[in-house]
Amino acid sequence: MLTADLARPRIYHRSGKLYVRTIKPNDSTWQKTAKELIELFRAHVDQPVSAWTAALEKYESDRVDYLVLRGLAKVLRDEADYVARTGAISSTDLRSRLFASGPVLSHQNLLHPLSRSEILAEVAQEIGISHSQIELLFFADLPAEHILIDTGPEWTPEALIMRYNLELSRAALYWSDQMIVHIFDGYQDFWRYLKLFKLMFWAAPITSIDAKGKEQAGYQITLDGPISPFVQSTTRYGRQLAGFLPALLLGKRWRMWANIQLPNNDKKLLYQLDNRTPLTSHFKASGEFDSKMESSFADEFEEKFGDKRGSWILTREDEVILLGDTVMIPDFAITHKKDGRRAIIEIVGFWHPDYLERKVKKVRQAQRSDLILLVYERINLSKEKLKNIPSEVLYFKRKPVLKDVIGAVKRVAVETVTVETVAVEPVAVEPPDDSNE
Repeated sequence: MLTADLARPRIYHRSGKLYVRTIKPNDSTWQKTAKELIELFRAHVDQPVSAWTAALEKYESDRVDYLVLRGLAKVLRDEADYVARTGAISSTDLRSRLFASGPVLSHQNLLHPLSRSEILAEVAQEIGISHSQIELLFFADLPAEHILIDTGPEWTPEALIMRYNLELSRAALYWSDQMIVHIFDGYQDFWRYLKLFKLMFWAAPITSIDAKGKEQAGYQITLDGPISPFVQSTTRYGRQLAGFLPALLLGKRWRMWANIQLPNNDKKLLYQLDNRTPLTSHFKASGEFDSKMESSFADEFEEKFGDKRGSWILTREDEVILLGDTVMIPDFAITHKKDGRRAIIEIVGFWHPDYLERKVKKVRQAQRSDLILLVYERINLSKEKLKNIPSEVLYFKRKPVLKDVIGAVKRVAVETVTVETVAVEPVAVEPPDDSNE
């Protein structure tokens, strides 16, 4: 991610709102610069980072837009792979041997009877390596001397510019005390990355009314920011919150509001993004189904009850069960077309002990009478282990029997619970005309 010194000059505010000065991906000047940087970076494979840094300084020359240029270069470097040189001795041990001789000069004198080259030659002979290898290994463990071995993604100029814009948007969150997100889909990915980045959150179900007056169920998630009084390790947590932003972009409908307090600024600023924001995520999204078993279940349901053939509609991961500091996202929900009664379904077909333990714990916490567990017999999850839960449990040998599943749905389905309705105006994500270069 971009460091504050590269991002802060690209962030400004107006009328209480915060904006980020991105660059246009189709700008011919920046496309040319991005292309040249990519080619220059690739030319330094198998060379130390210091060589790339020197080449970048030479390329930068007297350009006045060096902050953007360095930002683009930082993106390239962060996504690449490096390795430290290795040899017959570690750099730490080598320095210990060399420095044991005390200070030396390039030439002998009365106080320094051995020159630098003589000390190097002596140690090289002891170790059994050449003088040139000694020089290479001397500081090989320092990041500047690591060797570039892979430049990372197959960068195009446009992709590099878009990633730079994303990193700028991420960096604005370094100075946030709170973020509020409304999400209406993509729950699995959202909470997967929320857990990965170890963010603190509070969540509640909401019903949003869009511009067309249509209601849609979703969730409001409130996250502490790095400058919140509840956060101790502000720098690390700030990077975690900023790092999470691309996960939002995986959803099709979402809104985000963040309070930002920039350094040396007493006023809190409002930073807003939504699904219309011209940013792209490099995070990997989950597949449509987590397993072949789930895919087969959905296909069979569609074949037998899809279109107008049945009274029930099957949807995938459209509800989140909030369980304190964690969540449970059932695999499916089945909703009656006319009266709106719903039941939720979780397929338990993975038999790793840790997975089963976590799954049973969540089911017990959920205490949902409208939950149906479809349990694969061979995973050894007996009825004894599912005591004291109100959920319906159906065991199956090869695959769930749809007739039995529909029967269970009819027994446990409940009316949809009414939740708080939140009317939100569309977020203005486009900055003033003079904010883009």
